[in-house]
Amino acid sequence: MQKSEFVDQLFDAILTLETKEECYNFFGDACTPKEIQAIAQRFAVAKMLNEKYVYNEIIEKTGASTATISRVSRAINEGFKTAFERLEK
Repeated sequence: MQKSEFVDQLFDAILTLETKEECYNFFGDACTPKEIQAIAQRFAVAKMLNEKYVYNEIIEKTGASTATISRVSRAINEGFKTAFERLEK
């Protein structure tokens, strides 16, 4: 992803959020419900791929298409890995 001043400002704002309710409110203002669900689905797919689930299991549990699963599989990098590690603590 290309860094920019606007993206930096967005991430700075996100880093100020302290509760799930604040996240719901912020992302509810910033995104459509469909956009939030798409991001959540991709995160779920990435988590399941990280846990070595197979495509059929991921499709069944998330409703994601094979194309989405493939895209997420190619995109798993340090960002997702850092989140997964921190969520385990």
